[in-house]
Amino acid sequence: MMMKLIALYKKPENPEAFDEHYFNVHAPLTAKIPGLRKMEVAKITGSPMGKTDYYLQCEMYYDDMDAFKAAMKTEEAKASGKDLMSFAGGLVTLLTAEETNE
Repeated sequence: MMMKLIALYKKPENPEAFDEHYFNVHAPLTAKIPGLRKMEVAKITGSPMGKTDYYLQCEMYYDDMDAFKAAMKTEEAKASGKDLMSFAGGLVTLLTAEETNE
């Protein structure tokens, strides 16, 4: 069963600096993680209720939980995590989810 890691980012104080680092440093680091099947990034534009505190979301897909756990033990994942904490530690919420075929 496909599983994914979801990163939700709150609005940064400096969106331009955030984007610069995220797209030029962090996303390429994350893309190197072994076992990562697909990575989808989307800018949050709002919510049905109007405003939202969220700015960006990234969904990273893995074959299953075992593949995800193995991936998180790699040097590439450690580098991505270290970088994440350096520029967005106070902004990010990480969630895991399993896709259902219902």
